[in-house]
Amino acid sequence: MNPQTSRPIFVLGCPRSGTTLLQQMLHSHRRIAFPSETRFVHTSYEARHRFGDLEREWNRRALAEWITRGGDTKFRVLELDAEDVIEEIVKGPPTLGSALAIVFRAYARQHGKPRWGDKRPSYFRRVPMLRRMFPDAQFVHLVRDGRDAVSSLMRMPWFEGDIYAAALTWREAVDTGKRLAPRLGSGTFYELRYEDLVADPEPALVRLCAFLGEEYDAEMTKAYRHARRTVPSARKWHLRTHEEPNTRNVGAWRDRLKGWEADLVEHVLASRLLDHGYALSGAARPGAAELARFHRIAAHRWRSRHAHAVLDRFAQAREPNPVVSRVRGPVPVADRQDES
Repeated sequence: MNPQTSRPIFVLGCPRSGTTLLQQMLHSHRRIAFPSETRFVHTSYEARHRFGDLEREWNRRALAEWITRGGDTKFRVLELDAEDVIEEIVKGPPTLGSALAIVFRAYARQHGKPRWGDKRPSYFRRVPMLRRMFPDAQFVHLVRDGRDAVSSLMRMPWFEGDIYAAALTWREAVDTGKRLAPRLGSGTFYELRYEDLVADPEPALVRLCAFLGEEYDAEMTKAYRHARRTVPSARKWHLRTHEEPNTRNVGAWRDRLKGWEADLVEHVLASRLLDHGYALSGAARPGAAELARFHRIAAHRWRSRHAHAVLDRFAQAREPNPVVSRVRGPVPVADRQDES
């Protein structure tokens, strides 16, 4: 275990798998600063070509102003001084990864912590992007019973898909995790189950901290105290973070999914559910029409992902600068501040 590690940490997983709970737990660690979703990492990467050669100071300034003042970047959730961050980016190394690392390091410094992380469920689709910018990063994949994740996702006011899209999102997330685990290795990629985290948080968090190279901090099991201060009550879908970890919603899919929905979800996810230790209920085989629609949507999604990957390879070939972060080492925390 290396108590001085400063590797970035990224939490990912299918939406509605408990990633916000895990983010709150990690932020409660005395050495790790973990903000709410910021939305400027992947958007900055996608917009990187518009800023041109970052060796030029005014281009770094344009990038910094876009990150801190962009309409949908959510920089404001960090509660940092935008002008200070802009100047730090302008004076920093001329790469996109460096600019993003500077923002997260400023957040960590504000909280008196030497290490930072970031959470976004859809990062499971963007691991290659993250590794291009942060090659030393560690990834934590949180997996929840696909039936519960799907049934919860279907209840979200912001989810625009249907039962087929929800099931495919979970399948894509766990399939990605299965590919990444051997490719990245046990020191870089770690997977844990939501059910284990909420049923008995301490041993699950002890193992997670060992992976991260950190000493376990008992405050992580009391993350609900921090969540009550930082997670708005208006986000009703995140109110469970205000409670002590519990298993009340484990298996809730039985009451939330209609009969045909439960049959479909369990059937198309069956082998993956078993791979992750989830018992099957013996659901009936879904109808041929439902299965055909599922497979049509799956094929369309595969083609879309493939096309996006091809376009990204072309975009990489036109980059004026490397994107890798040159900002390394622990965040200076000499002026430690109390948690807000």
